[in-house]
Amino acid sequence: MSSDFKISGVVPPVVVPMAEDGSIDREAYEKHLNRMIDAGIDGLFFLGSSGEVAFSTDERRSEIIEIGMEINQGRLPVLAGCIDMQTNRVIEHARAMEQLGVDAIVATAPFYAIPGPGVIANHFRAIHEAVDLPLFAYDIPVCVNTKLGWQELAMLGAEGTLAGVKDSSGDDVSFRFLVRENDRNGHPMSLLTGHEVVVDGAYLAGADGSVPGLANIDPVSYVKMWKAYQAGDWAQVKAIQDYLADLMLITQVTVGVGGYGAGVGAFKTALKEMGIFNTNRMPSPVDALEGENVEAIHSVLVDAGLI
Repeated sequence: MSSDFKISGVVPPVVVPMAEDGSIDREAYEKHLNRMIDAGIDGLFFLGSSGEVAFSTDERRSEIIEIGMEINQGRLPVLAGCIDMQTNRVIEHARAMEQLGVDAIVATAPFYAIPGPGVIANHFRAIHEAVDLPLFAYDIPVCVNTKLGWQELAMLGAEGTLAGVKDSSGDDVSFRFLVRENDRNGHPMSLLTGHEVVVDGAYLAGADGSVPGLANIDPVSYVKMWKAYQAGDWAQVKAIQDYLADLMLITQVTVGVGGYGAGVGAFKTALKEMGIFNTNRMPSPVDALEGENVEAIHSVLVDAGLI
């Protein structure tokens, strides 16, 4: 089943708005999702890194999906992150997502107990065998301390275990090799880049789409870049990517903060400054950005014409 599922285009990893009491802000969530869907995106990825999967209890994960599915109303395919340390926990999440009606699931390599040779392939095969949903591998070594090898990913795609890969590794050489091998195998997998500022390069290499967190802020430009790529207008692709690279500076202009607080914190702050979110509250123990950091992000948004 996995190899029959295809997705392409722009699939934002959805940022989740929180009310001041820490609950999900349903009003902002609906405004946020409808804004991206109206912009012409091609799918929704819930419970990714930007979607607070690492901070969410099982109950909260289900709530994020349930509300998101209610708002989406079947308009776009839904991918759901099933991120956890080891295979059995991932399978538990995947079965829960299956019950909630998602279209595909996304899993990383195992982590904490770092896998040795052969373990990663067994991990993905076990998930695939346990759940009747297309499975995407999420390559994000900065978070799980394991780089997924392109040869192993291509093999898992060719055998039907993987329906696709979300590449957030930062390894453009490995991604290029994966694209080439996937093509030689008959293109069984959808290959998506997760990097906001080099999407043009991934498209040039042959990526099937992008999963950019920055599309939460400006989905219109990512959709325009995808359409320009489809039309072969590489000058337009580069021009849009240059603009988006400047916009991504919202994650670079803050001081005294790093990691999740600087990245997703900047996304939430930008969405609040744009009037889409009501707060920029972050999951515990991460503090929301404030003061001069908010002002710096606001300035970038003004320069980009988004405020």
